[in-house]
Amino acid sequence: MKNDELQPLSDHLGELRRRIIWCLVFFVIALVISLFYSMPIFRYIVSDLFPKQAINTMGLQDGMRIYMNISFIMAFIVTLPFLMYHAWRFVQPGLNPREQRAALLYIPVSVGLFLLGIAFGYFVIIPYLIDFLKNINQLMGLGTLLAAKETFNFLFGVILPLGIFFELPIIILFLTRIRIITPQLLAKMRRYAYFIMVVIAAVITPPDFLSNILVAIPLIVLYEVGIWLSVGLVRKMEREEADDNAV
Repeated sequence: MKNDELQPLSDHLGELRRRIIWCLVFFVIALVISLFYSMPIFRYIVSDLFPKQAINTMGLQDGMRIYMNISFIMAFIVTLPFLMYHAWRFVQPGLNPREQRAALLYIPVSVGLFLLGIAFGYFVIIPYLIDFLKNINQLMGLGTLLAAKETFNFLFGVILPLGIFFELPIIILFLTRIRIITPQLLAKMRRYAYFIMVVIAAVITPPDFLSNILVAIPLIVLYEVGIWLSVGLVRKMEREEADDNAV
């Protein structure tokens, strides 16, 4: 038994508190730095998604709220690898060398998937949704007056969930590694998972079939990729156990 496993609970809690404090300090530093880049990012989003169209505020605080939201999102993205690294270091003593290496690889992959989800939402889903909603307004004879708060809440409400949902393969791998789920269970629950993903797609997109499909299909593909990775991980774990038993 490892020495770390014999440490009292108070030591583990103390270590957890220290790592949380380090992550908070890193986040605050990242937030301060992000404040200098939030305005250029805001201007880029407006010029890219809403060229030659004015965005209005309905209150004095709307501009500051959007500015801080962009800063917080940037700081979270920058802090995410640091946060995951400290999470890995906290659970590292309870893992064998193989599990430590596997868990360490999750960090860059999960960050990459999160960024991929954000990019997919911004460059693929959002432009389609904007055109779709504008066309609906035109068919109804309605002019579009863009309110800053509602517009950016709409953008964040679509892009950020997609970044989180793109973590699905990593979550499946992690739960497989700690033996909570199996590929057989994932395959058995496939129809329920599909239904949940379609519901999620319907919630974060306007009520039209095409936009729902544009979001639901990538989520379903990610689920299937997760099953495929889970099968490979189970086979690898079985080989590792066989090698350990043979020694």
